[in-house]
Amino acid sequence: MYEDLKIILWPDPRLKKVSRDVTCFDDSLKSLTDRMFELMREHRGVGLAAPQVGINLRLFVMNPSGLPEDDRVYVNPLLSEAEGEEEAEEGCLSLPNISANIWRAKTMVMDALDLHGQKFRQEADGYLTRIWQHEFDHLNGTLLVQRMGPVAKLANRKIIKELEEKYAAEHGIEPKARKKRKS
Repeated sequence: MYEDLKIILWPDPRLKKVSRDVTCFDDSLKSLTDRMFELMREHRGVGLAAPQVGINLRLFVMNPSGLPEDDRVYVNPLLSEAEGEEEAEEGCLSLPNISANIWRAKTMVMDALDLHGQKFRQEADGYLTRIWQHEFDHLNGTLLVQRMGPVAKLANRKIIKELEEKYAAEHGIEPKARKKRKS
């Protein structure tokens, strides 16, 4: 059913949409998350949100360790009780070969549903909350590029430009005209 899904890349407009709640908890949802785990592992990621495969649903999968028993699915997640702040390097499967130091809350609470529509709550800190926040951003149409500071944008501008040009070429879009600098 979802065999043809692939990870979509910046600047695909589907990545910038706010996702809608999941309302149907059936075998199709399980098939979608199975395929998302396959893609996440294939691309060596630790998390993958449904918008990153072109599906506009509030859903993400993650696995911080790579061990099968650490697979986690979060449906219609809500983050709260953010405390502290820390900066660390992040990458994104929709922005390959790009990384930047991003500030995130250090500890958080996650309320979500599982694949059967059952509510659960988790508290975490550090790496887990970083993954949560990154994937939650995807559900709200926010990408790493939008969280980067000016130095990180400058450092990654060549790769970002290449992704934009590739997308334009694949979709028959005229590349953006370069702004002329005033002297």
